Amino acid sequence: MAIIQGEAYWASVTSPNTTYDPVYTVNLVVDDNTAEDFRSRGFSVKQMDEGQALVIKRKVNGPNGMVRPAPRLVDKFKNPLDSRVGNGSSVRVQYKEWESEWKGKVFKGLDFQAMQVIDLVEVGSPDGSEFDVVDSNMEDEL
Repeated sequence: MAIIQGEAYWASVTSPNTTYDPVYTVNLVVDDNTAEDFRSRGFSVKQMDEGQALVIKRKVNGPNGMVRPAPRLVDKFKNPLDSRVGNGSSVRVQYKEWESEWKGKVFKGLDFQAMQVIDLVEVGSPDGSEFDVVDSNMEDEL
């Protein structure tokens, strides 16, 4: 397995994207040299407004009814993280390259193993985050 760093976009880490087949996924925007390295080895590189991105994913449903687990999500200290990863978050992604052949055509992909969030961009605000701390002086004003 390998690790690559970049900016996360449209990340579905702890719960899968279910628009089509359920899949854990992230579009990882990487520098031009990294993108060219993957492209030269036969991997797809997606052009986004933010830059060139590797699409790293893990299908939920496997053969014979197998269900794949969600990728592990940790913070920069390797503590488990239960958060949605917002666009532009700085992350490191652990992945495993795979290759398959079907009807004479070779397919390559990157299996999403885990994500370490270095700098989190929050998605929305958690319930109750807009409240201020109420001290005894403020109680009289309420």
